[in-house]
Amino acid sequence: MLKMTTTWIECHLGDVVTLQRGFDLPNRDRREGKVPIVSSSGVSGYHEIPKVKGPGVVTGRYGTLGEVFFVREDFWPLNTTLYVRDFKGNDPLFISLFLKTLDLAHHNAAGAVPGVNRNALHLLPVKIPPLATQRRIAAVLSAYDDLIENNQRRIAILEEMARNLYREWFVEFRFPGWEQAQFVETALGRVPEGWKTGRLADVASVNKLSVKRGKEPSQIQYVDIASVSSGKIDKIETVPFTDAPGRARRIVCHGDIIWSTVRPNRRSYSLILHPISNLIVSTGFAVLTPRSVPYSYLYLAITTNEFVSYLTNRAKGSAYPAVTGKDFEEAELVISSVPILDIFHHITEDVLALQQTLQSRNANLRRQRDLLLPRLVSGELDVSELELAGVLSAVESE
Repeated sequence: MLKMTTTWIECHLGDVVTLQRGFDLPNRDRREGKVPIVSSSGVSGYHEIPKVKGPGVVTGRYGTLGEVFFVREDFWPLNTTLYVRDFKGNDPLFISLFLKTLDLAHHNAAGAVPGVNRNALHLLPVKIPPLATQRRIAAVLSAYDDLIENNQRRIAILEEMARNLYREWFVEFRFPGWEQAQFVETALGRVPEGWKTGRLADVASVNKLSVKRGKEPSQIQYVDIASVSSGKIDKIETVPFTDAPGRARRIVCHGDIIWSTVRPNRRSYSLILHPISNLIVSTGFAVLTPRSVPYSYLYLAITTNEFVSYLTNRAKGSAYPAVTGKDFEEAELVISSVPILDIFHHITEDVLALQQTLQSRNANLRRQRDLLLPRLVSGELDVSELELAGVLSAVESE
């Protein structure tokens, strides 16, 4: 049931919290420790002593404006931030969620350098619920964050499992039956007899499929290079093809790997499994399609630290260093015998699939949380009689 509650208080933000400028901490004065240093873009390092007791809430004063960070432990807020010095009896976690809905970036101070004026923020009119309601709202929304964090830990474990197995078999050569293997010298060093070395182009195609002129779909699911981070697609945009960027041309299929050609040191890549219809990526990606090796092997082979270093060294350009499809094609790989590749794929296929399932689940959880956030903290959605246990159970079963 949607309604505005009657117990919320209309006041100014300064009646709810007191914001304070953070503290200088030059690099020369920093000492390695476990205390998070919080800048306008989040945790940027660690120090040996805290300046503020946790839990705390921090937002950008200069630099990245409008971002809000909740810090559970004692911390050091930098002078580019504002932190909550006094919560005035309000729940810190709720306050962090509440501030995210205020669009703080649009309350810039006048001047040559964009910044946020805390005195102006203190005068913002707000509506705040009683403490019990604050805690219920925070509990509902933090349930989403807890589940997302748990999924992230599972994803990291699965990633480590797959990468450790790849290194064990194809770098250290401790694959099934390795004890009986004979080794031969190659251009890439000693490899097991029956294996071979070659270029990536020998086992995979680069940029195999593109949208042909005259055969454009009416609508596409588009991914640009800013929407991909290490191992996952963070955002897919549904757009009519006529409104899509001119770079929306690369067609991807199941088992393809996309790798951003710009600034390869940022590791913007993802494995594509069972893509949605009309998924198109930017020509800023190299799309690698395995031909004679499983996608599991190719994906793990071209996302190692060594491969990233290879691409980084091949990149050209100062402002936007980039590689080309040819750089991918010329990369040297050690190719195992087919039986070993088949066994490896049989083991890792499910691991990689579960990773992507958990990533998709987290994307859905984030969407649900972001839809709920403004409705809950504004009072549009009443939680005063909400059965918290039922909500938590529903979130956990997502």
